[in-house]
Amino acid sequence: MSLSEGVDLLRQGLVTGIAGLMAGGEEDTETTQATFITFNQDTTCVAVGTTSGYSLYTLNSTDALEPVYQSDEPDVYIAERLFSSSLVAVVSNSNARTLRVCHFKKGTEICRYSYGDRIRAVRMNRSRLVVCLEESLYIHNIRDMKVIHTIRDTPPNPSGLISLSCDNTHCYLAYPGHSHTGELQIFDTINLASRVIIPAHEGQLAALQFSPSGTRIATASEKGTVIRVFSTHDGSKLYELRRGLKRTASIYSLSFSPCGSFLACSSNTETIHVFKLDEKLKETAVLAGSPPSDDGWFGYINTMVSASAGYLPSQVTDTLLQGRAFASVHHNQTGTKTLCALAMIRKSLRLLICNEEGFLLMYSLDTEEGGDCSLIKQFKLVESPTVLHQNEIVETSDAPTNQGNYFFKNEETFPGGLFLSNNPDVAITYSDKLRNRTTNEMTESEKFHEMAAAAETPPKTCFLLDDDGEFPPVAFKAS
Repeated sequence: MSLSEGVDLLRQGLVTGIAGLMAGGEEDTETTQATFITFNQDTTCVAVGTTSGYSLYTLNSTDALEPVYQSDEPDVYIAERLFSSSLVAVVSNSNARTLRVCHFKKGTEICRYSYGDRIRAVRMNRSRLVVCLEESLYIHNIRDMKVIHTIRDTPPNPSGLISLSCDNTHCYLAYPGHSHTGELQIFDTINLASRVIIPAHEGQLAALQFSPSGTRIATASEKGTVIRVFSTHDGSKLYELRRGLKRTASIYSLSFSPCGSFLACSSNTETIHVFKLDEKLKETAVLAGSPPSDDGWFGYINTMVSASAGYLPSQVTDTLLQGRAFASVHHNQTGTKTLCALAMIRKSLRLLICNEEGFLLMYSLDTEEGGDCSLIKQFKLVESPTVLHQNEIVETSDAPTNQGNYFFKNEETFPGGLFLSNNPDVAITYSDKLRNRTTNEMTESEKFHEMAAAAETPPKTCFLLDDDGEFPPVAFKAS
C-alpha cells in the first residue's frame, strides 16, 4: 500500500469517527417535543402533551407551575379541561374518531362518543361541548352529553379552526363559512340558530377567538397582516389592528385578556404583539391646529387623517387609521409554532407564550404604558417542570405527581351509548365502602351529578376558598 493510499484510509477513518461522535451527541441532546399545548377556557390551566402522555398544570403563580394531573396514555392529541373542574375531554391517535370525557381525579370515564370521521377539535363551556370534524360540527348538551344539533356540509376544515364562547349568555360558536374567502359564521348554540355571517377577510381564515363576554370576536386571515375585531350582535367591525406593513405571517393564536381590553397575537415571526382595545370614542371634537391633550401628536394625526378621509385613497386611509401594537415581545424562535395567552395571575395581567419545544415563558405586561414586556420566568412543560431564570437554571421542588393513568379495562355498557371504565389503581373512598363497592365506579346518577356540578357557574361574589394562596386553610378546635 502506497503512502497516498494510507493517508486516504486514515482520512476516511477520521471522518467516519467524527461523524459517529456527532451522531451520538445529537442522540444525547435530543429532547422531548410537545405534541400539543392548549389553555382552558379562562386561562387558569395549561395542558401539554407528548408522545408518551399529557399533563395539566395550574397557572396561579409566577414562581412555579403546580401539577394537577399527569397521564401516561400515549398518542393523545386533544386534552381539553373544563375550566378548573376535574372533567377533561380526551382524543388519541389510536382512536381518533372517539371522544372520551373523563373524571381524572376519580380515574373514571364518564362517557364516550364515536363519530364518522377523525376529530379535528373539541371546545367546551358550561353549557355546550362542540366536536369539530372536517366537514361537520356536533353540538352536545354538556350536562347529559346528548347531541342536540348537527351542522353538516361545512366547508373543509382540516385544521379544526373553531371558537366557542365561554360565556353562557352569549354562547356562540364561530367557524369558517367559505373554503376560499374569509367568511365567518356565528352560530347561537343555545337557540340553535345562525346568528350572523361576517365577511371578515378576503383570504381564508387562520385564527379565531371570542372575547370573554362573547360580544366580540377577533379574526385573522392567512395573510396575517391585519387583525379585525367584530361585534357578534350585528357583525359590525369594531377594530382593525395592523401586525405589520409588508411582512406577511402565519397567525397561530389570538387571545383576549380576561377583562377584554387587550388582545394578544402570536405568529411565525419573532414578535408577539399585544393590542389595547381602547373604548374611547375616536370621533371627538378637537380644536383645529392643536393636538389633543390625551393622545398627543399621534392622536392629532389620526384626527387629521379622519377629517381628510374623503380626499385620500381608501387604502392609505385604512392603513393610517389601523391600530398599532400597544406592547410586544421579541424572541429568537422564528419559524416555530407559538401559542400566546393573557392571564390574570396574582391579580396582575401576564402574557404567556408556549412553543413546540414545550417551554412556557411568562412575561409582565404594563397595562398603562405598554412597550416591551419583561420576562419573569421560563418553565419547561415536558420531561421535568424545570424553572429557568434569565441568568441561571433552577430546578423546582414541585415534581409532577402521577395521580393515575388511564387504563380502560372492564368496560361496562350503559343505556344511551355511554361507557364507564373502572380504573383498578384508584383508591377506594369511604363512600364506596359504605355502598359495598370494591372499585371507584360511578353510577348513572353520579355521572350526571358530576357533569352538572362541573357545568355549574360559580357565584361572582363568592370567596375562592379553594385558592390556598389567597385564603390559607384555618384549623378550628371543636368545642
